[in-house]
Amino acid sequence: MKMNFRSWIVTAVGAALLASCGGGDPAVPGTGTTAGAPTTKGNFTRIVSFGDSLSDVGTYAPVTSLTGNGQPPYAGGRWTTNLVTPTGTVVGTVWIENVAASLGLSITPAMMGYGASSVACPAQNNSCTGYGQGGSLVTDPNGIGHSGGALTVPVVTQIANHLARFKTFNSTDLIFVWAGDNDALAQFSAFGAMAAQIQANAVAGKITADQAGVQLFAAQTAGEQAMKQAAQDLVNDIQTQILANGGKYVVVITPLEFTLTPLAAGLLANPATAPLAPVVTTFVDTFNLWLRNGLTGMPVQLIDANAALQSIAANPASFGLTNVTTPACDANKINAIFTAAAGGKSLFCNATPGVPFNTLAAGASTTTWLFADTIHPTTGGHKIFSGLITQQLKAFGWI
Repeated sequence: MKMNFRSWIVTAVGAALLASCGGGDPAVPGTGTTAGAPTTKGNFTRIVSFGDSLSDVGTYAPVTSLTGNGQPPYAGGRWTTNLVTPTGTVVGTVWIENVAASLGLSITPAMMGYGASSVACPAQNNSCTGYGQGGSLVTDPNGIGHSGGALTVPVVTQIANHLARFKTFNSTDLIFVWAGDNDALAQFSAFGAMAAQIQANAVAGKITADQAGVQLFAAQTAGEQAMKQAAQDLVNDIQTQILANGGKYVVVITPLEFTLTPLAAGLLANPATAPLAPVVTTFVDTFNLWLRNGLTGMPVQLIDANAALQSIAANPASFGLTNVTTPACDANKINAIFTAAAGGKSLFCNATPGVPFNTLAAGASTTTWLFADTIHPTTGGHKIFSGLITQQLKAFGWI
């Protein structure tokens, strides 16, 4: 028995989105806007950031230790094309560090470590407010890579940890929240496994094509509901834990769709996974819809990361880019040095010229190529994004 998997996906995506939006309900979720955020310049003395690997400023640097003991020198530490000095100091930075530097501030990891070994930053250190961690979800502590040792402290706990250390947010804090992509990847992984099993059962004649379609739709719907819940959880965290505890200048960034990433290109290039590609986009769209819906009327500013990525992809040359499709980090080189457990992740990517641990692909550039791996930007990509964020902060009247 052969099931028309691609046709089912196209139909299910449309139906799931219609269902998540409430069908013909005239009050369409996600169409409102935020309101009431400050319109005056902030006298910022601290940057506070919550999220995942896109905002991680070095949580997992110890796992990239070149001596294997968790101590410098490190080969990496950020999810990008790390530039590392001989002493192990990372000088390749991600967007949140760039924004902080532009304001004369610094931001360092609130926690560093891997597996059973982790160290929290001293409470008196006012700069260690980079809470974002690779693999973190909105609410579930068992994030991507957690079983392998990644800390993956969820956003809800990241905020709680900040309040435990500092008791409140200050009116001079510039606060960023960027989460949801890992929730989409986690739901997509679960859906993919279920879809493979359902399809195998259909091919083996254990279920009919119609039964397979029903099961696939149910699996995707479950993922949609999980994404809706994650978005609503994040909205609640922002409202009850940040705004209610003194947060004044708050920026929420929408998760990135994966359509324009090498990840999506890889899925589409494989006939076995191509039909699944629209599902991960639908998961992100669902999250964004309910995130916008929940933030309607709330005194925060919302930045659409997808609009930025689309602008870059549409005219890369205007941003000084020559490649927006190929990862700059060579996964094989990374895995050869750090074993296959590294998974080719940009966390382990070292772009320092002339050192034996350089893991860039031949001809790759950290400044003119957009992606470090299948999802994360190069340091050049982060610099472009931080510039766009700064423009938005100026448009808000905050700087």
